[in-house]
Amino acid sequence: MNSGGCVVSTALGGSPRRHSGVMEMIFAMLGGKGLSSLLKTGTAVLTILLVVPAMLKLFIVTVDEGWAAIRTRNGKPIIRNRPQRRPTNRGGAVGEVVVLDPGSHGAFPLFYWYRLIDVRCRATDLPAREMSGASGHQHRVHASFEWRPIPTGRDLRVFELDVVNVKERASNIVGAALRDVIRGMDGPELPHNDEINTRVIAASADEVRRACGVELVRVMVTGDALTDGYLLSTALRDADRGAQAVAALHALN
Repeated sequence: MNSGGCVVSTALGGSPRRHSGVMEMIFAMLGGKGLSSLLKTGTAVLTILLVVPAMLKLFIVTVDEGWAAIRTRNGKPIIRNRPQRRPTNRGGAVGEVVVLDPGSHGAFPLFYWYRLIDVRCRATDLPAREMSGASGHQHRVHASFEWRPIPTGRDLRVFELDVVNVKERASNIVGAALRDVIRGMDGPELPHNDEINTRVIAASADEVRRACGVELVRVMVTGDALTDGYLLSTALRDADRGAQAVAALHALN
């Protein structure tokens, strides 16, 4: 009986000792030296997780597909003043901006920075215009065109530095070419968009690139109709012809 009591008392007394040992270890970690060690470890982990990626992002530039970037210094684009050591397709010649291809590139704030440019395709609506065809028909035309910047040193210099409003300038060039194309077409109806697109691009694509630094992708007539003035004048002429015909018949009788 006594031996059994000793076993029970030993078993019951063992658990508090183990719990007290764990608590002593926790208190030791939260003590002066333990807490200092814990703070140092946490600071090191935060440095690795937060500071290092931020520093890499600050000094490494990543250009994604569909974007281009030009080098800048003190906020102004860098104009190349000497030939490239390693010529590239987008690098540009002397007098053009320095273009970064998609990928990762080194950078330094202010002194060796960059400016991102969206080179994806976009669409612009032309204002509705009344245009006359070769046969005298007057069409009210609604059209739009698609364009995108060209990521080369020469074209991006024109796009970024030489033109204040690229969209407005390109719209004027495309609108003038569309007017010339429609002016040479006969009949009351305009042809299919494919034919108009081919003619307008052939007439204006080179000028749009030279003047704006962008590629003219497609021109579309989204709506057209004979103008109210033309329909009214045609109806009046037809009415006059009808009255003249009736008068001629009465004269014969």
